[in-house]
Amino acid sequence: MQPLIDNARTFGQRPEEFAKLAEGQSPQVLFITCSDSRVVPALITGARPGQLFELRTAGNIVPPYASQHPTSEACTIEYAVEVLGVSDIVVCGHSHCGAVGALVRGDDLTAVPAVRDWLTHATPRPEGAVADPAVSEGVQAHVLTQLLRLRSYPYIEKKLKDRQLSLHAWFYEVHTGAVLTHDPATDTFKAL
Repeated sequence: MQPLIDNARTFGQRPEEFAKLAEGQSPQVLFITCSDSRVVPALITGARPGQLFELRTAGNIVPPYASQHPTSEACTIEYAVEVLGVSDIVVCGHSHCGAVGALVRGDDLTAVPAVRDWLTHATPRPEGAVADPAVSEGVQAHVLTQLLRLRSYPYIEKKLKDRQLSLHAWFYEVHTGAVLTHDPATDTFKAL
């Protein structure tokens, strides 16, 4: 913890770098990814403050759209699209994902009921090689499912139809730093 505290103490000593941030934000991208500490969107993309609007959830899950009882995730997505006017949404899964790995393996999650219940939003259950510690196949399939889920949000469906929004599926390899993107023409993930 001490290195984090030391950095926080010196962080605010460069006010000239941050003054413009007080004027507002206008990110072009909503970046949806896992809460995993090894996945750092600004590090992966090189984004500066104000360039990415981030949504981090266990397993980068996009819950089903529900107008009656919206989730905080749905509120974040709606704000990014309708208020901030992002033009792109990236759903970025990652190798060695604990959440997706638990689903692929069918782990017993009774000891963590909140996690177990949250992961029910990951339907259908991603498939992949159970013996693969990177769970690459399962995570990639899961990311594509989340893109489909996004398409079910009415305001996203409209923006896609009007060509005002693009969706992207990414896969980040924590063990190499490589980022792959889904190519719809070949239905495979390829280097960015």
